[in-house]
Amino acid sequence: MKSARARRIWHDHDNVYSQVEYADDSADGVNAEATELSTSERPVAMMSSIASAVDLAYSPQLLGAELIDLISILGCSPEQRLVEFRPAESDVIADDKYLQLKLGGHRGKRFVLSCKIPTDPVQAKQLGDAFRFGASIVALAQLQERERNRAAIWPDVAQAQGDALFIAEELQSILATARKVASTNVPVLITGETGTGKEILARTIHAYSNRAKAAFLPFNCSSTPKDMLDSQLFGHRRGAFTGATDNFTGIIRAAAGGTLFLDEIGDMGLEVQPKLLRFLESGEVHPVGEATPTRVDVRVIAATNAPLDRLVGEGAFREDLFYRLNIVRLHLPPLRERRVEIPALAAHYLAKYAAEYGKGDLRFAEETMEYLVLYRWPGNVRQLANEMRRMAALAEPGAIMMPEHLASDLAASRRTIPASERILEPTEVVVRLDQPMAAGVQHLERAMTQYALKKCGGRMEETAAMLGLSRKGLYLKRQRFGIEPPAAGGSAGPSS
Repeated sequence: MKSARARRIWHDHDNVYSQVEYADDSADGVNAEATELSTSERPVAMMSSIASAVDLAYSPQLLGAELIDLISILGCSPEQRLVEFRPAESDVIADDKYLQLKLGGHRGKRFVLSCKIPTDPVQAKQLGDAFRFGASIVALAQLQERERNRAAIWPDVAQAQGDALFIAEELQSILATARKVASTNVPVLITGETGTGKEILARTIHAYSNRAKAAFLPFNCSSTPKDMLDSQLFGHRRGAFTGATDNFTGIIRAAAGGTLFLDEIGDMGLEVQPKLLRFLESGEVHPVGEATPTRVDVRVIAATNAPLDRLVGEGAFREDLFYRLNIVRLHLPPLRERRVEIPALAAHYLAKYAAEYGKGDLRFAEETMEYLVLYRWPGNVRQLANEMRRMAALAEPGAIMMPEHLASDLAASRRTIPASERILEPTEVVVRLDQPMAAGVQHLERAMTQYALKKCGGRMEETAAMLGLSRKGLYLKRQRFGIEPPAAGGSAGPSS
């Protein structure tokens, strides 16, 4: 039994020496030893075939051979065959005297196990049991294959810190940069829409730094009245102004030795910005009412959802402070531009809140995940986390989350929208199918070239690399379509 199984496995793995090692390898691969076993050897051989069938289910041919061995040991079918067939052939043997089990495909080949039904009722029942076992093994193998494919498309990446998950290629690049700068005191500016996870990234940088054991102190610059922002950040002395009844160290000195996260830095008033610049350059804070400044060791990470470069142009933000903060800039793209992360993020937050609310193992139906992946998520990761919190709070313990469990706006997002009413993304273009192919290809190439030129600010080397072209190839396409590059440093807006 073991030698026959070894021959089959070697042959399935294309071992060119298998025929030399086992010169008696049978042509059909069916184990003839199964019919020569003694009564005492049969139970052991049967268990061996059952266990091997589970292990070899990845190969329909090997699985079929093990099932034939099992049926031969049972002696419950006068004829067993493992037949290769084409996908179009639904019935290999159209005969009600045979039981058939489709074993699936492997390496472009598909196999079916066909066994003749015995006339003895007891043997017929044994054959049916063997086929039920085989069907279960096939179903399990197919389930494992789907899970492997799902993991390949939506890999489960370990969280870096807290709720930080870095799966998309762009996020992996951001994480690599964050790790490099974490051990330094260089200020970091994090930009991105509201809810993209700017504070989570800041906490991740703090966790990778040598300040990880010290405080991480977040402060929202828009949450404090502008006339109080100075004393809140830098502190004040008792009696420095009306209402200053006690000495106050300030937010910056409270974060001494650690990391200060200044959120919504774009909302900071112009009157406070010079003092912040002074602190960043010298490490000194000057509390309101104090005669001399005080040195303090604090790492600053700033974040904003506002375009600081535009605010500088409008005079609403100091240019020198902007350049001091903008030494290392990390931009978090919105969730709709990194949809590959949605399944992992959704599963992470659902599991987190299910554990918090004692709801057991909550899971998503495949259709529900489709809704989540295709939704635009205007509130980004924060909105996704809140939706998972809501679903977990309302779910029954151990439930499977169906589309009807989603919030109404998510459920409505899958309704069909006429193409004429749909707003295109900046990275989308409509190509009609009822036109000559050359015209459609030309339209697509022109749109992609214009978009890449704008995205790269007219820089030819970057544009060519983005399109996968040589510099000469890009020049020829521009000549062909009559495209002039935008002014250097232009915006990366959508193509017209």
